Amino acid sequence: MIARKRVALIGANGHGRNHRRKLVELSEAGRLEIAAYCDVSEVDEPGGVPVFRDHRAMLAETRPDVVVICTPPHTHLPIALECVRAGADILLEKPPMLSLADHDVLQAVLAETGQVCQVGFQALGSAGLAELRTAIGSGALGDITGISAFGAWQRDDAYWSRSPWAGKRMVDGRPSLDGALANPFAHATMQCLALLPEPVRIASIEVERYRARPIEVDDTACLRIRPVDGPPVVVAVTLCAEDFLRGSVLVQGTAGEAELEYPSDRLRLSTPDWTTTGRADLLLNLLDQRDELIAPLAVTAPFTAVLEHIQAAPAPRPLDPARLVERQVGPSRQVVIPGIDQLVRTAARRLALFSEVGDLPTETPLQQRE
Repeated sequence: MIARKRVALIGANGHGRNHRRKLVELSEAGRLEIAAYCDVSEVDEPGGVPVFRDHRAMLAETRPDVVVICTPPHTHLPIALECVRAGADILLEKPPMLSLADHDVLQAVLAETGQVCQVGFQALGSAGLAELRTAIGSGALGDITGISAFGAWQRDDAYWSRSPWAGKRMVDGRPSLDGALANPFAHATMQCLALLPEPVRIASIEVERYRARPIEVDDTACLRIRPVDGPPVVVAVTLCAEDFLRGSVLVQGTAGEAELEYPSDRLRLSTPDWTTTGRADLLLNLLDQRDELIAPLAVTAPFTAVLEHIQAAPAPRPLDPARLVERQVGPSRQVVIPGIDQLVRTAARRLALFSEVGDLPTETPLQQRE
């Protein structure tokens, strides 16, 4: 009988609650043993699992085989290094690192120790993404002229106060990038990058960032990536939607086009008909096939390069409050940008930046493209 691997979770509150539910489910199914939870705050209802406030003590006392790291982005590198050096493989929430320098440090220590790192880009486990790669590689869509993603979601005031780093560009003097591009729509960008010819090398990045609230990051943004090899990539997204666009990756070719609705894994290939494809679980993949990871750290380097560019870009441009629409009150208050749903669609379809296809209600005229 093969011994079950012992899995610990660092960052058991907030989004970590989702990981806790998954760990309990897999533990009850006999797939793993929960070694410990760790969080700087009290963990409610741990269900008999040992709880630690300090991850170093947790690593020393429980010696887990695998650690899930679900902490603020600016804490990822030191925690990941300590877990790996303690002999654990890691499942690291996205964004994995905020700079290529940090990315390289962790990659080097992984090579030194023989441990592995899976990054929490669940959308890379999509069977639809694999089918889309096959269609591109086979020439079924012809020459690929563009890859893009668009989405229009709503996030209320409560979302922007969900944690000490929410809506922040810096925390405790260190970069901790939140925002539409870096966080909720990170999966869209990563899927687009995953469809480019390998190795992915970026020639240039253009970004336009906007904010409808007094936050330090973008809630509405678009970026255009021009790779050294392959077609341009455009991502156009907002958290100030009028309605709701679930989120799609669009691949345009000379012989057809494909669309992957990445949150639901629905795919259409040169037809109006959708098929639902499903996805592989990243934690199970790490437990069972650590030598064939779906989302290894190395694959996410281009995404880290994009984050690095966003961090260096000018601050998001404020939108004119008089031209926005508010819905509901209190923590549930929403801010809506009129016309934004169509604008993100148009930018993605035309492989364009917002400034090239429409007009956002900014407080001051656009002097120069970021």
